[in-house]
Amino acid sequence: MRDPHVFDDRADGPAPPAAPVRQPLSDSVYEQVKAMVMDHEIAPGARVGIEALSRRLDVSPTPVREALARLESDGLVVKRSLSGYRATELLTRQGVEELFEMRLLLEPKAAALAAVHADESQLDAIEAIQDDMETHPGPAGPYASYREFAALDQRFHDVVAAAARRPLLLDAVERLHTHLHIFRLSSLPVADDPTAAEHERIVRAILRRSPERAAQAMTDHLAHSLERQLSRFEGE
Repeated sequence: MRDPHVFDDRADGPAPPAAPVRQPLSDSVYEQVKAMVMDHEIAPGARVGIEALSRRLDVSPTPVREALARLESDGLVVKRSLSGYRATELLTRQGVEELFEMRLLLEPKAAALAAVHADESQLDAIEAIQDDMETHPGPAGPYASYREFAALDQRFHDVVAAAARRPLLLDAVERLHTHLHIFRLSSLPVADDPTAAEHERIVRAILRRSPERAAQAMTDHLAHSLERQLSRFEGE
């Protein structure tokens, strides 16, 4: 029994609201510069000046350098001797085709292996990501409007690859940085984006432990995604 002479704020009225979680400065700067690159506010191929960015964002050069190092790892900027950082160029039509050629070699196999080797926690994670994707808007407008969708899309493919239990395969899938490059191509709205529905077929096949269906569902998804991306180059 609680001693009435001892003050215990856990039992007297509602608990005070939790303090808001503040995003670390380095993460905030990273997200801001990333959005500039994704939205072409920093044009493809343009030089990215550390001092200019630090003045614009009203921060010291240190978090800007940290952000650019992370973006270099993401494949969104490149560092060249004597000229500093530059935003990477956009994928050409041939670049898109080659990217999906690699994906079609790697990811159907990853989905098939995931159907065989995924443990319960991985199956739960794949399902949860799929559920979350259905509640977020697809690619339309500026990067800020679909950032969560893009992150979930990338995580879905990475978690499927992780569930394959083949570390080299996972590393190869992650290193493609597929989603960052694809979403950079255009911010034009995609009506009735079918990505979530296509992912749903992959999820069902993996949950049913059917490697053949999982591989086919992933192949179909990637083939349709390639068609959608190549349509951006029509008329060029």
